[in-house]
Amino acid sequence: MSLNDFKYIIFDCYGTLCDWESGIYTALQPLLSRSLTAKDWTRQHALETFTQIELDLQSTHPTMLYSDLLAAAHGVLRRSLQSDASAEEATSAEETTSAEETTSAQETTPTKEDKVFGASIKDWPIFPDTVPALRTLAKTYKLVILSNVDKQSFGHTHVQLCHSTAPPNIEAYMPPTSGLWLPSATPGIDSPFTLILTAQDTGAYKPSLIGFCATLSTLSFLEGSEIKPHEVLSVAQSLVHDHTPAHEMGMHPGVWIDRDGAVMGLLGDREREGLYGWRFGTLGEFAGAVEEEENNLAK
Repeated sequence: MSLNDFKYIIFDCYGTLCDWESGIYTALQPLLSRSLTAKDWTRQHALETFTQIELDLQSTHPTMLYSDLLAAAHGVLRRSLQSDASAEEATSAEETTSAEETTSAQETTPTKEDKVFGASIKDWPIFPDTVPALRTLAKTYKLVILSNVDKQSFGHTHVQLCHSTAPPNIEAYMPPTSGLWLPSATPGIDSPFTLILTAQDTGAYKPSLIGFCATLSTLSFLEGSEIKPHEVLSVAQSLVHDHTPAHEMGMHPGVWIDRDGAVMGLLGDREREGLYGWRFGTLGEFAGAVEEEENNLAK
């Protein structure tokens, strides 16, 4: 199949369109910089450590709002680093026990710092090639977002994905109070997306298949006829969160946006075999390939 044989694209957002790793790493700096244990961590180690905590929480709390889950993950990491510091400083078993009791008592109570971290999504940067590439791709495909995020947090990202500078009517880009989020059909806004679905909508975080099933079901409802998995193209950076479940759904091997320097969601050569049909370094490169293919077909 060629790139132009598909009608729909299911996009991952954070890591593919938005620089999730830089956003997370920057927001973690106040915590990491004051920790004797973590202040010398590499970027990769910090991200891998945080992401494992996040994945565990997503698995055990699939309906938790992402902003709350981020705050909870920050709290887990904060307590772990505090525990490490207490263990190093403790000079007796009594002191160690006291530190552990204090940590246990605080386990379910997010601090102000945890909550600030959870609200940092709105500050995560968009990759510079994203906005023009989305405009190009929207000429060929119906674009769908399926993202591990809550609706309100994604509203802020949605604005950035639609415009390089903030529009005057930002509130119009926020999620609707009820019903499906159908930006391109919403009067008064200029969005390239046909449909936006979040973990809050589906009740599950990727790599669960629930989100992909919900997306196909919703597209079928909107189109008035069944949309088959092989009709939809997955475009994402994460092989773990997106391309693996897309493959399990029976979707055609998708487009891997292999962002330079990305450390999360990767697999070894053998594990990723057959998961993707095309590989590009940026979304802009993918959009350029689609345009070139269309131009060749028009000749």
